[in-house]
Amino acid sequence: MANEDLSRLKIEKSESTYSPLRRRKLGYMVGAIFFILLMGFLYVKGVLTPAVEVEVASVTQLYPSQTFTLLNASGYVVAQRKAAVASKVTGRLVSLSVEEGSKVKAGQVIARFENDDVKAARDQSEANLNAARHNLEQAKAELNDAAISFNRNKDLVSQGFISKAEHDTSEARYKKAVAAAAADEAAIKASVAALQSANVALEYTLIRAPFDAVVLTKNADIGDIVTPIGAAANAKAAVVTIADMDSLLVEADVSESNLQQVKIGQPCEIQLDALPDSRFRGTVHMIVPTADRTKATVMIKVRFVDQDRRILPEMSAKVAFLSREVRSDEQKPRTALNPDAIRDRNGKKTVFLIKENRVMETPVTLGKKFGDMVEVLSGVKSGDRVVLKPLNKMREGLRIKVAEK
Repeated sequence: MANEDLSRLKIEKSESTYSPLRRRKLGYMVGAIFFILLMGFLYVKGVLTPAVEVEVASVTQLYPSQTFTLLNASGYVVAQRKAAVASKVTGRLVSLSVEEGSKVKAGQVIARFENDDVKAARDQSEANLNAARHNLEQAKAELNDAAISFNRNKDLVSQGFISKAEHDTSEARYKKAVAAAAADEAAIKASVAALQSANVALEYTLIRAPFDAVVLTKNADIGDIVTPIGAAANAKAAVVTIADMDSLLVEADVSESNLQQVKIGQPCEIQLDALPDSRFRGTVHMIVPTADRTKATVMIKVRFVDQDRRILPEMSAKVAFLSREVRSDEQKPRTALNPDAIRDRNGKKTVFLIKENRVMETPVTLGKKFGDMVEVLSGVKSGDRVVLKPLNKMREGLRIKVAEK
């Protein structure tokens, strides 16, 4: 029985016996499917596709005035009232009360020369004047006494009480007193003139500002010899250079062929290289009535409508001559873009923004048109680069390369 039972024991061969092979086949199929999906994903992302060559456009800052600009010119900011302040006499500088950037008022003392000798001469002239005045007082007293004596003797001689000789003596004394008083009056005038001359000489040792201005440069230091000629060795011709900042104008050169587009009082917009984010209102102040034959240009002077202390002499400037004045709502810059870079899909405006070497489709909100540009209210900012062509080949994440111009 036991052997019969053992003979009945056997292992049933079923499909489960071959499960390792089936598992391998299933793994291959899953791997193939994953590979296909991976390849499709990479293809969609552009990894397996060649980079598309594109033309790009930049998002820029646009001022509305650029759309009604007739002419552009370049030049420099120039102070129309500028002076190298010096003295009429030669002297050693002993005091300097200003530096670069200092504001000065007309008549303000900004420097002083060594002047002890001039002060002594002034004091001497003042003393001489005082002495002459005292001499005149003495001469007037003598004249008064001589006049009284002469008048009395003139009556007495007519009555025969005194001799003719005594009368003549009193007359001579009177005339001498008159001459002495006149001489003393003349001496006073001479002393007054001498004192005035001494005061002028003393004033020459004080350097005063000729008008309200700002100090641009300091040309001399304490201890320097300053001379109006400036030819002596180590001598300075000026103490400071000043400019009236309210007299700043832009001097720009305009070609003779474009001169008919410029007229007095024409509105302008001024941009300074030192202040690129600011635009300043201006008007044509003067058309200089002569041409530069070497450059075939005419100088135009443009006045600033609004004063700004950031504007300094000799700054380089660009002037836009406008066909009309800039309105208040046109003074701020706008973010603008070439409209050819915008794709319209069912009324939805988008651009393909370039991030490194790929594109990202970005919705944008548009505003007004300014010439051949359109305002962008949101979605991109100034400085961004977007695809200009070909928009029909673009898709999210596509790899691109910028076409060389």
